[in-house]
Amino acid sequence: MRDMLSEALSRPAAQQPPWPDAARARSVSAFLVTLPPLVTPGRIRELRWDLARVARGEAFLLQGGDCAETFAGNTPEHVRGNVATLLRMAAVLADAAGRPVVTVGRTAGQYAKPRSQAVDGLGLPVYRGDIVNAAEPHARARIPDPVRMLGAYQNARATLDLLGPEQPGAVYTSHEALLLDYERALLVPDPDGLPRLYAGSAHFLWIGERTRQPDGAHIAFARLLANPVGVKIGPGTTPEQAAEYVERLDPEAEPGRLTLISRMGSARVRDVLPPIVERVTATGHQVVWQCDPMHGNTRESAIGYKTRHFDDIADEIEGFWAVHRALGTHPGGVHLELTGDDVTECLGGAQGITEYGLAGRYESACDPRLNAGQALELAQRVAALFEK
Repeated sequence: MRDMLSEALSRPAAQQPPWPDAARARSVSAFLVTLPPLVTPGRIRELRWDLARVARGEAFLLQGGDCAETFAGNTPEHVRGNVATLLRMAAVLADAAGRPVVTVGRTAGQYAKPRSQAVDGLGLPVYRGDIVNAAEPHARARIPDPVRMLGAYQNARATLDLLGPEQPGAVYTSHEALLLDYERALLVPDPDGLPRLYAGSAHFLWIGERTRQPDGAHIAFARLLANPVGVKIGPGTTPEQAAEYVERLDPEAEPGRLTLISRMGSARVRDVLPPIVERVTATGHQVVWQCDPMHGNTRESAIGYKTRHFDDIADEIEGFWAVHRALGTHPGGVHLELTGDDVTECLGGAQGITEYGLAGRYESACDPRLNAGQALELAQRVAALFEK
């Protein structure tokens, strides 16, 4: 397995930070290897079983949390607020669906962020998440520092301590598998001696839109994992590419092993998604189909804030639902950026947040999140789709 891992990580890897001191980065990674994994293989196997039920249409997947967790924002109040919001949403959905809801938080590790540009509007190196550098707008703060990986580990451990022990009933954890120096340091060999590796950083990892190159390091790394994994697929994804991800990442055709997370935008989901679903279904693999209605609907407000409108978010979910209902497949879940805090980052909803109202409490470190009221309102909109 170690030879296969070395081969995977020797491939081109997008979105990796330019560490100014490579030896220091290796030293930090070597220290991370000595630390206990954050999650256990046993709990990961439970999630694989739960996601198999989702893939078969017997359960629904609710995944959500911060766009980008921050060290400063990782307080007990914030973590508990996010989890409470997720659990309230899950209760609404379970009641409407008449089936279990598998609840996964974007938590205890969502500290790395892919970026479209290397330099921001101020001419500074871009902020890549607290695991890499700091958000403060000055050059020194933006220098990538591998020691911050230890801060990410410590904060993830603190979050898990708040969530409770690794046992049934607790919320599963997830994050984007972006920073490979961190992910590989927390790998765990199979406790039964089988030739496979568990990612000890989270129960569920996904590969993002910017790192899903079929021959790149991220897909090759995910292929080696015993964890369930996901891939974000945007409107540029072809049916053939989607089928290739399925063949690479679910070679044993295990229901729920792979989650395809569509992020098409409300204007395109009804046209782009059907041929992808048809092509993947024809492979015979039972994947989890999940809708990310956030990223395809991002825009800039009149006063310069990155935002999303509640109506666009809801409409993309409704389009996702319509596609699967028409094709006889299971709309398996939603993947949301949200918080239990009373922020003003997304427009609309029953609160009627306006473009000029965004300035009231815009606190996200990267992308806009639904607040608790908007998140529960969206859960009710999704519940209505089940009832139909």
